[in-house]
Amino acid sequence: MFYGIIITMYTDRREHNPPHFHARYAEYKCKVDINKCEIVDGGFPKKQSKLVTAWAEIHREELIADWDLAINGEEVFHIKPL
Repeated sequence: MFYGIIITMYTDRREHNPPHFHARYAEYKCKVDINKCEIVDGGFPKKQSKLVTAWAEIHREELIADWDLAINGEEVFHIKPL
């Protein structure tokens, strides 16, 4: 969680490609493609969109590693906030 944005990656084998995570901010929800570091579903206010995509770019390698753990039903590692 950072700046009121909550990041979630589900550890469920039913999650689907492309690698992604979910984010929530107040009443907004979105899904972020890890490879492209862009929102692919839902939406955020402009400022929070920039924050979440910048965070994804900074932590892309960690997010991909966590995705691999998640789709194998394993616990993911905590990634530092902004």
